[in-house]
Amino acid sequence: MNAIDRPAGESHVPGVPGMPHVPRPIQPVWVRVAHWLNALAVVLMMLSGWRIYDASPVFASFRIPPGITLGGWLGGALQWHFAAMWLLFFTALFYLAMNVVTGRIRSRFFPLSPRAILRDLRDALKGHLSHADPSRYNAVQKFAYLFVMLDIALLIVSGLAIWKSVQFPLLREAMGGYDRARVVHFCAMALLAGFIVIHVTMVALVPRSLLTMIRGR
Repeated sequence: MNAIDRPAGESHVPGVPGMPHVPRPIQPVWVRVAHWLNALAVVLMMLSGWRIYDASPVFASFRIPPGITLGGWLGGALQWHFAAMWLLFFTALFYLAMNVVTGRIRSRFFPLSPRAILRDLRDALKGHLSHADPSRYNAVQKFAYLFVMLDIALLIVSGLAIWKSVQFPLLREAMGGYDRARVVHFCAMALLAGFIVIHVTMVALVPRSLLTMIRGR
């Protein structure tokens, strides 16, 4: 079979006649593993964090329903929170390092400009934003993913300022003190929760994106 009568979409390994060429995955294995581990850690930390919050609310008039928290009591919630914290820390560190080493952070998330974000956001709100090529992120996706990376970093840093407030006084003071560090931590958590809601909604609208994060393509 020559190049003319070869079926559309079928490619072959160069120099090896007749051997099918397996296309490179859109999402490599390390991205998929890190994504799902990060997702698990974030959910566990959020649910247990809500129980910890209820034990000493940042905002006196705001409570989180116990039925959607994890841990059962303060001690149990703290155990879940610290266990998930280490999972999130090491997985996020691995994900960031691999993105830098492989050049993925540059090729997938940049270039990016405010004008491009506003343009794609306007198209998305009108339902005109194309998702035909899952291997390319639009400007809104780039911004959202970069934002959530920074937000998780802020959660880790503010959480450390709360957990080890005495051992890291400079970090505590950089947050404006212990009480303000708790406010920062809560607000960063709320922003992450908002991202998750939007992210899951977009996955429901474009289910192919879920498949690429499960099987790679």
